[in-house]
Amino acid sequence: MTMDSCNTVFGKEQVKRARIAVAAVFTVHGAVTGSFATRVPWIQDHASVSAGQLGLALAFPAIGASLSMPLAGRISHRLGARTALRGLLLLWTLALVLPALAPNLVTLCAALFVYGATAGMSDVAMNALGVEVENRLDKSIMSGLHGMWSVGALIGSAAGTVAAHLGTDARLHHTIAALALTALGLIACQGVLDLRSEADEEPPPRFTLPPKSALIIGAVGFCAVFAEGASLDWSAVYLKEIMGSSAGLAAASTTAFALTMAVARIAGDKVVDRFGAVRTVRVGGVLATAGGLLVVVAPNAALALGGFGLLGLGVAVVVPLAFAAAGRSGPNPSQAIAGVATITYTSGLIAPSMIGSLAEATSLIVSFGLVTVLAFGLVLGAGVLRGADRVSTGGGAPDPSPAKAGTGT
Repeated sequence: MTMDSCNTVFGKEQVKRARIAVAAVFTVHGAVTGSFATRVPWIQDHASVSAGQLGLALAFPAIGASLSMPLAGRISHRLGARTALRGLLLLWTLALVLPALAPNLVTLCAALFVYGATAGMSDVAMNALGVEVENRLDKSIMSGLHGMWSVGALIGSAAGTVAAHLGTDARLHHTIAALALTALGLIACQGVLDLRSEADEEPPPRFTLPPKSALIIGAVGFCAVFAEGASLDWSAVYLKEIMGSSAGLAAASTTAFALTMAVARIAGDKVVDRFGAVRTVRVGGVLATAGGLLVVVAPNAALALGGFGLLGLGVAVVVPLAFAAAGRSGPNPSQAIAGVATITYTSGLIAPSMIGSLAEATSLIVSFGLVTVLAFGLVLGAGVLRGADRVSTGGGAPDPSPAKAGTGT
């Protein structure tokens, strides 16, 4: 949908309810991811694939997402925002069942491609609607919405951990989870804004290169997601191999990092409203850079753990703000958001493998030196997220003027 579709006027209470509904959608989306991640070992055993083959298969969700995300705008244009989100979220929640059913590598790759494609399209649709709600509320909500995604991921992973501990067949676990999350998702979608494009409005193209503004914004998101992916996947290994910590403490570092991200995102909207997107990201970049340096030079596990905490705190709000800025960077928010999402998905895909390859060639310390350099990129590139500060006049049509500069400098 284009910004012309924003001319529909919604009441203040309707917009407030829409905020809760979109937050619930984000939570459901995150819960699917958390549910899947905890059962990857079971899926690997069921499909009888090696570690290398599993690594290949796990590239297919990002491939599917990257190819499908440009379609989300056209689907929303054709069906309307609410109907499109309802259908795409339904496909995503039901796609959770597919990987556990795969009996071999080929079918697993196909299942994960569909899983990623539905994830990417629903991701674009819900972020576009989140930006629209934010425009009408006159205050930042995107960080909190992504915080609810993290909460959903934690809930899904906790349930998956219990299921794995009990030895539950992942096919049964994921079928039950998919049905429950589908029901919750459909209920949540009832409350989102029912935005529709103008009758004479040109539909967005099926496939197109993202606008230049999205590429620049996406570069900042790339830095944040790279640091996030590297920390989530390698913090436990770093503490165990470099710091010599116990397996329990090493595993706790991943949970601590995820919790730091969730809490920072939920609290991030008030910070953004107070200080502006640019200043918030710039300070976050300083914190993330300091965290990366602390990880690299830490003489013990406690300080390294603190460094990972600072990394999580520093990068937490960057991606939500990147989506918000993209959604206001041009005439087609879905296309810009799809461009930023594609770049960040790519970053999340390559970060773990690049860290591992660099560690094998040098050491994990050098790998996190690279993470530190990219974290500093947030300090240098924060200015491109100035558009994330733009808000509308609450409850009515959005401000048609160009994006206003943020309070950060």
